[in-house]
Amino acid sequence: MHVPLPTPLVAVEVADEPRPGVPPVVLTDDEAGETRKDDEGRWRLGVGGGKPAHWRRAGAALTRELAGSGARFDVELTDAADAESVRAFVLGAVLGGYKFSLTSGDAPERVESLRLVAPDEGYTDVLAAEAFRAHLLASATAFNRDLANAPSNVKDPAWVAAAAVDAARGTPGLQVQVRDEKWLAKRGFGGVLAVGGGSTRPPRLVELTWRGGDGPHVVLVGKGITFDTGGISVKPAEGMHLMRTDMSGGAAVIAAVVALARRGSPVRVTGLVPLAENHVSGSAYRPGDVVRQYGGTTTEIGNTDAEGRLVLADALAYAVDELEPDVLVDVATLTGAMKVALGLRTGGLFSNSDAVAEALAGAGERVGEAWWRMPLLEDHADDVRGQLADLRQTPPGPGGITAALFLREFTGGLPWAHLDIAGPARAEEAHDEVVPGATGFSARTLVEFVEAYKG
Repeated sequence: MHVPLPTPLVAVEVADEPRPGVPPVVLTDDEAGETRKDDEGRWRLGVGGGKPAHWRRAGAALTRELAGSGARFDVELTDAADAESVRAFVLGAVLGGYKFSLTSGDAPERVESLRLVAPDEGYTDVLAAEAFRAHLLASATAFNRDLANAPSNVKDPAWVAAAAVDAARGTPGLQVQVRDEKWLAKRGFGGVLAVGGGSTRPPRLVELTWRGGDGPHVVLVGKGITFDTGGISVKPAEGMHLMRTDMSGGAAVIAAVVALARRGSPVRVTGLVPLAENHVSGSAYRPGDVVRQYGGTTTEIGNTDAEGRLVLADALAYAVDELEPDVLVDVATLTGAMKVALGLRTGGLFSNSDAVAEALAGAGERVGEAWWRMPLLEDHADDVRGQLADLRQTPPGPGGITAALFLREFTGGLPWAHLDIAGPARAEEAHDEVVPGATGFSARTLVEFVEAYKG
């Protein structure tokens, strides 16, 4: 099966005059997202109280409502449309119109282009710059969605690695290295090899490198489980089909580094994505096994469905040992505990650094992604210690917190943050700029964080 990447997105431009013959959209103070036609046949779109969240919701509602009504529309901005509003509107419009489809029929109708008509000619360039940046962030989110939505009969570790290479092609200076199972075995990536050992489709490690400046070296690590059966600790059948999105963290890292490189951002960033398929077979790893992680630390396995932390641990230890990072950020659909604690629209944020935690939360707020800082409770730190091994994979206690404490063991004391996106990485229904399926959550937070982080 061919999976077309990337999904076509709405094109957005800013100009000081409308296009002849193109239907206009007039902004109103109606409730954000309310869309209707007036007596003159013009589309009217409510932006509510005018906060960025309202503009984002309005943009998403517009492209959903207009799908099938035409390919091109002009949006007549008002004086209330400042740079922040335009950025939020473009994010919503591009992502609200996203549609991933592998059907045999024609591609779904969609809005192909929007022109935002500036009310003041002297302000056009400023708004155009904001629109361009927002479109870049939206494209990163959409590419994240593409990778996570792809079905797992196609999407194995080698396929994701090839998609990363293809995405980087044509971007001067962006390097991508793909390491296979032989390289992983030689270097001692015991966690990745254990998790991927039950599948006929072997694991990979993708390393993306962008050197656009001389600032702090940020290393991003994303969980890349291309399908998760739970292994021998098999998951219930209900909901298992959603496990094609269990590599959403890895997809976010790939999308973020590609976006930073395409923008030519003056930053130093490396993305690491350990990729594996967690399957059931005679070669699958077992509860009670002891796994030797990269660097030599041993881990006692308690549950093969807690596989994400094993592959992340290898990649984090490798980053500390080989890459000389100034800060580490890992992102993963890691624990059901975070869904219970924070619901489906907020990511969990753990960090050993107040400055890093504040920078990530602030980045998320600026790009419309919500994070809530969770505690690294030292009362549970000793629970991570193993009996048969150095560490135990599934210590008792609050699941999201103990998972973060386990990962902390592999960070070498560096400034570090762990982002648990188990809740907001997928959605069952549309809301704001989110559509059903993979949401692409965290990709644009990572882009914003890397660009703003000064150490």
